[in-house]
Amino acid sequence: MSRQAELLLLDTNVVVQLVRWNEVGQRIDRTFGLLAREEKPLISVVTVGECHALAAYRGRGSDKRNVLNALLHELVIVDIHNGGVLAAYAEIDAFLKKAGRAVGNNDVWIAACAHAAGAILLTTDKDFAPLDPKFIRHHYISPQPTET
Repeated sequence: MSRQAELLLLDTNVVVQLVRWNEVGQRIDRTFGLLAREEKPLISVVTVGECHALAAYRGRGSDKRNVLNALLHELVIVDIHNGGVLAAYAEIDAFLKKAGRAVGNNDVWIAACAHAAGAILLTTDKDFAPLDPKFIRHHYISPQPTET
């Protein structure tokens, strides 16, 4: 299956890189064809909240907020008020607690959305590794700029 055919769900940190449109954000877009793909990437509604909270906390101006809002408008939002997402959250949270793994609740919601949608999670952190492949499939993307 080509990367263009994979259904993708973006972690919050990937959305942040895309808004920044730095080397990492551009590399993510090139690698996964995010802006050109027919099947628009998914995001959890939790990511929407996290992005707006980050923008407010960091005091981002209207230009960056406009970029964020335009990007969010291009993505498909997965709501957590869905039986599949709720069941996946419970199962993933119980698994992590039994395994003694500390993962933030927002990341559990994001993983549950990816699981319920059958999407591959794109992330720049390694918090989701213990869930792959039992609950999700994910692609880890280094947040470090590549040397040219």
